[in-house]
Amino acid sequence: IADRREGIGVCGWILVSLSFLLVLITFPISIWACIKVIREYERAVVFRLGRILSKKAKGPGLIFIFPCTDTFIKVDLRTVTCNIPPQEILTKDAVTTQVDGVVYYRIHSAVSAVANVTDVHSATFLLAQTTLRNVLGTQSLAQLLAGREEIAHSIQAILDSATEQWGIKVARVEIKDVRIPVAMQRAMAAEAEAAREAKAKIVAAEGEMNASKALKQASMVLSESPAGLQLRYLQTLTALAAENNSTIVFPLPINMLESFGQKNRGG
Repeated sequence: IADRREGIGVCGWILVSLSFLLVLITFPISIWACIKVIREYERAVVFRLGRILSKKAKGPGLIFIFPCTDTFIKVDLRTVTCNIPPQEILTKDAVTTQVDGVVYYRIHSAVSAVANVTDVHSATFLLAQTTLRNVLGTQSLAQLLAGREEIAHSIQAILDSATEQWGIKVARVEIKDVRIPVAMQRAMAAEAEAAREAKAKIVAAEGEMNASKALKQASMVLSESPAGLQLRYLQTLTALAAENNSTIVFPLPINMLESFGQKNRGG
């Protein structure tokens, strides 16, 4: 009580006393103007003669205020969704992009939100825009496309530390969309296609090399057995005849002709 008297002074307490007498004189009509209902998700910052009463917010439930000397401001403690419109940003590697996002925050200190900033929601919105532009301006296009989650966490940390004195707690930051120019999209598509073609050629070349090694090993095995080469040749002809119903003319091996010639001369 002594602290309160020192805060509002003697004249202030005289005015409060007169306000209390006015409530008693006009009771019970005045009770409807003195009692206010604060919802569960709200808090009321009460000012008595311009000073915050008790240095803390009141509610939820019923609160009592004196007419003429007390005023109050309701503060919503629910999570607020702040949509950041598309921001044109020049990345670290000189690429112009448009990035939009969303910020989720809530007020955890109603007194700070009322006493330390004029419009807490507008201030948070403008700060989120500026922070988004500043953080993304230090990233390259590849980092922006691949590291959205890390960038969002860094933006959240910066916003949370900056809005702490406003009574704001930033719960989450998300980057919704990254738009790049059409010419840049075509260039990136051409680059990706060229990279895929180069990889396909490398894979094909490796396959040819492996096939040539296998054929070399097979030829070395067949060279050690001439009869095995003839059997492989006949097996290939059999497979071709089974697939295509056609007549296949193939030459006889030279060694077979020589053996027939030797038998005829001997006879």
